[in-house]
Amino acid sequence: MRKQFQQFSLVAFGAAVGVAASLHFSAVADRPVSTLQLPIDDLRLFSEVFGRIKSDYVEPVEDRKLLKEAINGMLTGLDPHSAFLDQEAYRDLQVGTQGEFGGLGIEVGTEEGFVKVVAPIEDTPAYRAGVKAGDLIIKLDEVSLKGISLSDAVKRMRGKPNTEVKLTVLRKGETQPLEFVVRRDVIRVKSVKARMLEPGFGLVRITQFQEHTGENLVAALNDLYKQAGGDMKGLVLDLRGNPGGLLNSAVAVSAAFLPRNALVVYTDGRTEDAKMRLTATKENYVRGAFKEDYLSKVPAAAKTVPMVVLVNGASASASEIVAGALQDHQRATVVGVQTFGKGSVQTILPLPNNQAVKLTTARYYTPGGRSIQAKGIAADIVVEDEATKVLLREADLQHHLSVEDDKSAPNTPANKRKAPTDKIITGPATGQSAAAPVQANGKPAAKDDKKAAVDPNAKKEDVQLNAALNHLKGLPIDAPTATASAAKP
Repeated sequence: MRKQFQQFSLVAFGAAVGVAASLHFSAVADRPVSTLQLPIDDLRLFSEVFGRIKSDYVEPVEDRKLLKEAINGMLTGLDPHSAFLDQEAYRDLQVGTQGEFGGLGIEVGTEEGFVKVVAPIEDTPAYRAGVKAGDLIIKLDEVSLKGISLSDAVKRMRGKPNTEVKLTVLRKGETQPLEFVVRRDVIRVKSVKARMLEPGFGLVRITQFQEHTGENLVAALNDLYKQAGGDMKGLVLDLRGNPGGLLNSAVAVSAAFLPRNALVVYTDGRTEDAKMRLTATKENYVRGAFKEDYLSKVPAAAKTVPMVVLVNGASASASEIVAGALQDHQRATVVGVQTFGKGSVQTILPLPNNQAVKLTTARYYTPGGRSIQAKGIAADIVVEDEATKVLLREADLQHHLSVEDDKSAPNTPANKRKAPTDKIITGPATGQSAAAPVQANGKPAAKDDKKAAVDPNAKKEDVQLNAALNHLKGLPIDAPTATASAAKP
């Protein structure tokens, strides 16, 4: 199991090629490849096309370029997440997992031959400039992106800090293209942020799963419990807009709130190396056999404190693993909207000359046997928020891996999870009764002068966060804004 985990040690958010992607070394690369029966007729066709290009194309083309583009086409035609990584792309992929890289700070995908913004990364140049999820980038400076591969587009967006690039975008609802001049910077993504919402109620926001996210979470939880004087009544784990990242960090975050040895996620693929069961144990989240178990320092009360996990359409990959695990084990209530649906495993297979192939090799399943791929995690309480609405999901990407039926996962506590009811959930996990009807925006319901549930200093416009806080307090959520999901587990 340890060897398998090292092989699949990282998760990549497929739409974030070269921007917030993650690395995933695999010993599979050293495994002998079985002898293949090559399709002679198809190879003849390839040779014929190759020859026609060499002899008849409008200008000379190097053999190396043609072969490289053929490899690119072979991989990108499989699914949105498989790709050939040249030396520069491979290096960028490795650097990105350290939480620091150069660029604009956006996760991107493709649509109709253009680059589409999945989500801007919080506190980055693109985020501050006003770039939004769903924007279709049609030009970089004055160069059209039509037909340019995603990896090439990402290379163009990267550059030296303090240099500027002009993005021309199409945005739904706008009649004319919008232009944003964005100054490149070294993107340093702080993966864990925490604060007290009000006495007894804390918020932990994870923006990306990086190498030290697990350790940073432990520090954040200890700080929150210290601020709360040890009396924490409820905790919100905010995974909105989180594109994913390292798998071992996702296991660590889940394990911080689950019993030891609880199943977090399992994978299934064609090879034995692609079949794993990752549990809440040290060997599945600590990279390095002789390193200490940093989760031993998590406050004991964190295992039982009432929890809400906030998600939206840009919560992907590792975020979905965490949300699914806490939901299946009935450890937390998931609030928000359906997640992105990136439920496939990419393995990095090293090649000569510091190049590599990123290949989809397996699918992820929650502890209860639910497939994440192209479906995502359904919220227990659906709370929509225009401010965080995401228009692009895995199922919208060209050549996305097909949806697969859920599997039964016997002998796991998660199978006891009940389907969400068709009524509004009004009480927290502690079973407290509601004190007063409160809308999701934090204001008292009509004809009720009792104190509002949400702290007046909280952001009134964040209806999802306010709904989460109301739920932890045992207060009802306004029906027009929130509905309990009727989706099956």
